[in-house]
Amino acid sequence: MTTATTLAGLDELQAQVRGDVIAPEDARYDEARKVYNAMIDKRPAGIVRCADQADVIAAVKFAAKEKLDVAIRGGGHNGAGLGTVDDGLVIDLSPMRWTRVDADARMVTAGGGCQLGDIDHATNAFGFATPLGILSTTGIGLTLGGGVGHLSRKFGLTIDSIVSADVVLADGSAVRASEDENDDLFWAVRGGGGNFGVVTSLTLQLHEQSTVVFGPTLWPLDRSAEILAWYREFIPAQPDDLNGFFAFITVPPGPPFPEELHMQKMCAVVWCFTGDSADADAAFKPVRDLKPALDGLMAVPVPAANSAFDPVYPPGDQWYWRGDYVAEIPDAAIEKHVEFAEKLPTWKSTMHLYPVDGAAARVPNDATPWAYREAKWASVFGGVDPDPANADLIKQWTIDYFDALHPFSMGGSYVNFMMDEGQDRVQATYRGNYVRPAAIKAKYDPDNLFHGNQNIQPAA
Repeated sequence: MTTATTLAGLDELQAQVRGDVIAPEDARYDEARKVYNAMIDKRPAGIVRCADQADVIAAVKFAAKEKLDVAIRGGGHNGAGLGTVDDGLVIDLSPMRWTRVDADARMVTAGGGCQLGDIDHATNAFGFATPLGILSTTGIGLTLGGGVGHLSRKFGLTIDSIVSADVVLADGSAVRASEDENDDLFWAVRGGGGNFGVVTSLTLQLHEQSTVVFGPTLWPLDRSAEILAWYREFIPAQPDDLNGFFAFITVPPGPPFPEELHMQKMCAVVWCFTGDSADADAAFKPVRDLKPALDGLMAVPVPAANSAFDPVYPPGDQWYWRGDYVAEIPDAAIEKHVEFAEKLPTWKSTMHLYPVDGAAARVPNDATPWAYREAKWASVFGGVDPDPANADLIKQWTIDYFDALHPFSMGGSYVNFMMDEGQDRVQATYRGNYVRPAAIKAKYDPDNLFHGNQNIQPAA
């Protein structure tokens, strides 16, 4: 519970920072405490909207002194709602929304409040891209868990392009993590989540890629078993230039989808081809030979591909998701997938299979905390709906779907696709890599100040 002492301390903190400190009695409080996932409704003791790294340092020191639980919020969304906390301090980085491109060095540096669309916008102007997610409204914090998206097969996970990170540690000190500075911390932040400190900026390697051939192909739901069986063999055999994630969807009720398909449950593959556009027809011939009901492929700038789904998933929906790493998709798994696709509970609910092979798979398992480099896909089962009355419905469908497919998985999950699933699940996600980040956690955050995450506990 928020105490008078804490509230008085917030006034003291406000005198130390340039950003706003928002307390529960502030008229801005209810808006400031909202997060992307409306299923999460928490009441922090205070929210610090940090203007710069100095504000972050002051906020961390204040939280430690007051013994407050801490949540770190970036500029986007965390499905599990880990960017907020009851009766604790939210350190909100969203005002730190800036980018700087060094075209000669092929690098971009982005503030901790950036969304992926900010990075795409800044880098596309120079003809560059870096592998990110699939919604432009996602925060750069996705990087700390790995980063999976349309460019993963070509350029690897987002963590594979990190050059350096600026981090505020639990004692309030600010350090840089790179191959040359604090290399153990550099290893840990590339997939270990927000366990080791507040990442106030990231520098990422850029790659030449300004446009892609992108879009969905859709088939009727009664062809799902056929298409998924074809897809499981097709994608792993393709060159890195061709990426496509498989999905069960309900066709959105608006453009660019034709009206006759609106609100139909269908199976889909959302493609992204990074090669020469002149070679795209040959690359997609096997896809078109399957006679999709909709062929939405076209050449677009990278930012357009990475924002295509933004209108479907604005802030304020109810979300519940689970995920797993997948090495193979046997016929028995396909049967279960089709069963739950037919039961999609709401039109925004979905299932995606994101390829994580190609370039991402050629990084050694011990190079970063990401422990499943031999996986072929990262799956996510997502129940989504704007109506709070459907929260239980979408949650139960997601859990049942996950439970049915988990026996066919590799055991762990992409950390960004996890809800509050317990410590055993966190350890399964890092497998044998868990020991090293636990030791690094003990070095940089021995008292586990940063535990509002998929927590790696400090080694004894």
